Amino acid sequence: QVQLRESGGGLVQPGGSLNLSCVASGFSISAFTMGWYRQMAGKERALVACINKYDDTHSQGSAKGRFIISRDNTQNTIYLQMNELQPDDTAVYYCSRFTSRDISYGQGTQVTVSS
Repeated sequence: QVQLRESGGGLVQPGGSLNLSCVASGFSISAFTMGWYRQMAGKERALVACINKYDDTHSQGSAKGRFIISRDNTQNTIYLQMNELQPDDTAVYYCSRFTSRDISYGQGTQVTVSS
């Protein structure tokens, strides 16, 4: 059974940093493209960054240049290092696994950026 468990969210001041983690179980992340999505209040879920099994990464939107996605296959874990956080980054962040048929998500972790 595919399970994705996010952690590391919380309240942070503008300009601060957070490092999100996602521990996967039921499969090996080394064989899949993995990613992070976020959903802001009243908006649809949107891709933040992804990393394929060759460690090629892609980030988009306001995450470019500020957020770094990485993976540790030995720990079956992916990470999202978020820097220079701003109030517009406030959202629920979801870990994801991509296949040719679907995308699986974790339950999410709340990130709130506020002074």
